[in-house]
Amino acid sequence: MGTEAYEVVRAVLSADPISVDQAIAAVESDTAGAVVSFSGVVRNHDGGKAVQRLSYSAHPTAHQVMADVVARLVAEQGAEGDAGAEQPVRIWAAHRIGMLEIGDPALVCAVSAAHRGQAFAVCSELVDRIKEQVPIWKEQFFSDGTVEWVGAGG
Repeated sequence: MGTEAYEVVRAVLSADPISVDQAIAAVESDTAGAVVSFSGVVRNHDGGKAVQRLSYSAHPTAHQVMADVVARLVAEQGAEGDAGAEQPVRIWAAHRIGMLEIGDPALVCAVSAAHRGQAFAVCSELVDRIKEQVPIWKEQFFSDGTVEWVGAGG
């Protein structure tokens, strides 16, 4: 029992574009029976209003919080998992900061594991925790010229 069955490939905030293809390529291996990915993209509407673009701003501690959130998940999952597994659970996660256009990925996660159940569960929990705990704020620019801040994280 322990966390050695988990490998965090990446857990970052990124000013550069991110992609689900990049995430999948980073975690897949010949021994992984499942790769589950998530791509949260910028949509063209919110609350019935047309969105043109948005900007993500991060608290100065957000980089460390992101790393801590993933490390905590790994510690919890590893404590109940099979440390002797021939396939480590590999995790990749990145959240964009800065200005994004419609269709741009804002949050991308990928998890590989020996079996799909574990890959789905870890990926889902990872997305939920990042959205709930990492201090990132979204500034939405609407087509009518108005702007709205939306708090994210802690």
